[in-house]
Amino acid sequence: MTQFQMIFSAAALATACLAGAAVDAKTYKTDQGHTEVRFSWSHAGVSVQAAEFTVADGTLELDPENPDAASLNVTIAANSLSSGFGPLDDHLKSADFLEVETFPEITFVSTGVEKTGENTANVTGDLTIHGTTQSVTLETTLTHIGEHPLGGAIDYYKGDWAAFTATTVLEDHMAFGVGGFSTGPITINIVTEMKATD
Repeated sequence: MTQFQMIFSAAALATACLAGAAVDAKTYKTDQGHTEVRFSWSHAGVSVQAAEFTVADGTLELDPENPDAASLNVTIAANSLSSGFGPLDDHLKSADFLEVETFPEITFVSTGVEKTGENTANVTGDLTIHGTTQSVTLETTLTHIGEHPLGGAIDYYKGDWAAFTATTVLEDHMAFGVGGFSTGPITINIVTEMKATD
């Protein structure tokens, strides 16, 4: 084999490998009806209260064979906050806390993924709340990858799906400029099902 043939063969192999990788990697989008972004906090040590953001739009780029290269981008509508109690919702959305009219979006953009187990990973990223960005780490568990169990009965669920849970703790919401006093740590829990777009 000539040197030219060797170079050509190596280039062809590399191209084939890259093409295979592109086929394996998929883009998943959040299914709004099965996505929950909940957060909870201590109410002066008397009880634990909780609320939820009901509108979250996320995109996950994932190759199951190379999870460390995955990327996650999420946008949450701050005005979708719901605790089940209107006066509290209004207060949390007001200038005293989230100022949703001025800062309508909460975003998370991953910056790194570290696999920690067969189905678990730490996803580090930039979380922006109230116009302030801090690095946080989501402890995630992949709960499903592949065809949806309901795909055989309901057309909407045909195709590939991914699902995961994630949790993180914000030690002090005032680090994001939210609130005039600290209520202590805020625990965030996420559950989502995501449908492949390709």
